[in-house]
Amino acid sequence: MKRYFIYLGYNGKSFCGWQIQPNGMTVQQCIEEALSTILRQPVSIVGAGRTDAGVHARLMVAHFDWAETLPDPAFLTDKLNRLLPKDIVIYRIVPVIPEAHARFDATSRTYQYYLTMQKDPFRYDLVYRYLGKLDFDRMNEACRVLFDYVDFTSFSKLHTDVKTNNCRIYEAGWKQEGDLWVFTIRADRFLRNMVRAIVGTLLEVGRGKMSVEGFRRVIEAKDRGKAGTSAPGHALFLVNVTYPDRLFEV
Repeated sequence: MKRYFIYLGYNGKSFCGWQIQPNGMTVQQCIEEALSTILRQPVSIVGAGRTDAGVHARLMVAHFDWAETLPDPAFLTDKLNRLLPKDIVIYRIVPVIPEAHARFDATSRTYQYYLTMQKDPFRYDLVYRYLGKLDFDRMNEACRVLFDYVDFTSFSKLHTDVKTNNCRIYEAGWKQEGDLWVFTIRADRFLRNMVRAIVGTLLEVGRGKMSVEGFRRVIEAKDRGKAGTSAPGHALFLVNVTYPDRLFEV
């Protein structure tokens, strides 16, 4: 069997998340159906992660296996883009070593959250409009607290099937880009709902409802009930997934 990585993006507004589920259309299901139609055999794909309903991806990676070498991955990419809905784009398909795994071999993932105080009729479904003032310097001070910990149970959705709530965060902070404030966070892995829970709790800090030390106590409590309400999903984007070079040595 030959293994391939698919690099893709999607607008998550119309989907019930990435992973196949019985109660609605998902991104994974759309791509599997398109691949199976073109290749005329059932094809399953494995994604680098699981984005929630309404969450977007500027860059997601998935892998699939095929019995033989694909003669023209660029042609397959074009065929998929013609068949898939307008919400999903395939950037490229590349061969990888047989042992490569889109989820378990990822060395980092990066998310961005977009927030504005301005009313914008053209971006309202991709950006979270916050009504009020926020202290972004204080929020960035709280972001630096994240580097002191690895157990983020307080920011995890309850009753998930993961074996550990440990993550290593490499980057976290807010930066202004025009009228937007963009929160960027990069880690080796993320828990279910983790980024939205962190953003929601940082907003409590920015509003003055929680101190930086209070933010630290939330993490140390290892209790989701101590953290803030999750920020809305429509302003969250998966923007990058990285892998070691050895996976592409085919």
